[in-house]
Amino acid sequence: MNWIAFAFIGAIAQLIDGALGMGFGLTSSSLLITLGASAALASAAVHAAEMCTTLASGLSHWHAENVDKKILLRLAIPGGIGAFLGATFLSFIDLSSSKIFISTLLLFLGFLLLYRNVFKANVQANLIEIKNPAFLSYLGFTGGFVDASGGGGWGPLVTPTLITTTATEPRKVIGTVSAAEFVVAISASVGFLANFNRIDINWATVGGLALGGTLVAPIAARLVGKMPTRALGILVAIAIILLNGVKIIQS
Repeated sequence: MNWIAFAFIGAIAQLIDGALGMGFGLTSSSLLITLGASAALASAAVHAAEMCTTLASGLSHWHAENVDKKILLRLAIPGGIGAFLGATFLSFIDLSSSKIFISTLLLFLGFLLLYRNVFKANVQANLIEIKNPAFLSYLGFTGGFVDASGGGGWGPLVTPTLITTTATEPRKVIGTVSAAEFVVAISASVGFLANFNRIDINWATVGGLALGGTLVAPIAARLVGKMPTRALGILVAIAIILLNGVKIIQS
């Protein structure tokens, strides 16, 4: 496949990621692994591309007023630390087999989120991020580590957790998570580049994914701001269930 094909893949993945707060890493790295790339190579290529796509997505969400600045800072910094450590660890050990546990957890969160939006749309959420300041730091660190070590997972882990456990609007959660992912992508890329001699990165793949994702990012950010809150929550839940259900079945 040439860079044009990867640009198309990047555009589709970013449309999903920008609109639902997840999907770029999982979609892109899953394809690369299917084509024969190692988990470390796929993750390195995807995160290098995400330095461009997440910057464009974050700025677009910021301009669309989809970003909560307080949550952003409390997610991004520990997320970056976790991503750097995850990338460094993956450069030595392939952790992709451990994703069955993460997929099971996310599948549960997906059903919980679906139930909340379909049957109990007006229930008062637990404001856990206010009661326990360390919650966001732990969530960010875990999401960053899982994302870098598994080739994707920041959005699917952090987005549903925040929507399920907080009263923050879904569009604000998606915009904030997307903006924080820029720091995660940079940190993961630094971790992989520190072990550059262990990984042979295909820069045509990186360029294609980055180009397609960057061009579509503003469209995706606008899309999320125009969707009804409840419908958006249901779409996110269905996406989580499908993505992780397929992974569990394949495993």
